[in-house]
Amino acid sequence: MILKHSFLLKFVLVSSTFILLFSCGKKNAGIYPIQESITHSVYASGTIKSRNQYDVFTKVNGIVEEIFVTEGQLVKKGQPILKLNNANAALNYDNAKITANYNSIQSNLEKLQQAKTELDVAKLKMDNEASLLERQKKMWAQEIGTKNELDQRELSYKNASSLFNASKLRLDDLKKQLDFQTNQSSKNVAISAVNMNDFIIKSQISGRVYNINKEMGEMATTQSAIAVVGDATNFYVELQIDEFDIAKVKPGLKVYVSMDSYKGQTFEATLDKIYPIMNERSKSFKADASFIKTPENIYPNLSAESNIIIEIKPNVITIPRSYLVEDKYVILSNKEKRKVVTGLMDYEKVEIISGVKVNDEIIKP
Repeated sequence: MILKHSFLLKFVLVSSTFILLFSCGKKNAGIYPIQESITHSVYASGTIKSRNQYDVFTKVNGIVEEIFVTEGQLVKKGQPILKLNNANAALNYDNAKITANYNSIQSNLEKLQQAKTELDVAKLKMDNEASLLERQKKMWAQEIGTKNELDQRELSYKNASSLFNASKLRLDDLKKQLDFQTNQSSKNVAISAVNMNDFIIKSQISGRVYNINKEMGEMATTQSAIAVVGDATNFYVELQIDEFDIAKVKPGLKVYVSMDSYKGQTFEATLDKIYPIMNERSKSFKADASFIKTPENIYPNLSAESNIIIEIKPNVITIPRSYLVEDKYVILSNKEKRKVVTGLMDYEKVEIISGVKVNDEIIKP
């Protein structure tokens, strides 16, 4: 039994040594530089967004009374999404209409007619007193009557004139008051109508309802979104570009986008916009890229990865980046450590401007 175990142990040691030697030999296998194209690009993570996508908020607080749409449904601009309970708003609206009707000019015609009648009577009395005063003056000129009678007529005329002016002022004030009350009541009715409309939340665009965050009977507040609405067919990629790379990119550059939902596929896009402020938390800049050809089945908030193409160089000598030593040397097959001048770099390859040629064998350090 002891001999058997000893044999197995020797077999395992020999096998392990053989595998180790074989692995070392593979690791140090030489390669030759390749002449090909190399691309200089900037990596950016991203999220798929629907064009004009926005969170729907309510202007008022209330209980969800009715939901008019379902998730995924197409809607028109102005189409109702849901309705909140508006019993108080309805009562305020009815009260405003009652007040408006009470204050309307049509409802106060009797007051206006009475004021006009008083004005007409005051004018007749004033005209009559003016006529009597004129007659008394002519008689006084002919030395008929007394000075006291003339003074009494003048006083009566002044009183009648004052009464006429007061009646005219009361009529003008009544008209102004009724006009003011009518306009104010109409405004209150309009405000109440707007408040009534605030309880019916409508879509601001024509598109698709992507999410409804509330159910019947739940409380909706102005602090939280009740739905998400966006364009049904127009999508773009919202990118996050690191601050170290932002100086290299500009609008108009080509972008290659990959998504977990489309394994092994890439989609071309164009960098449209770079937002000119950095997110202090993530140390990145937001940018938008539009698809040249949008994938058929795509949804908002899908995660994406992208490469923004800065430059493409054709027919250059490249080696794997893992074969570069200290960013400026390579090891030849004869163990010589040779200095090289590098150019463009991507995640796998590096351009060799000078130092080695395609027929120089190099080994991995």
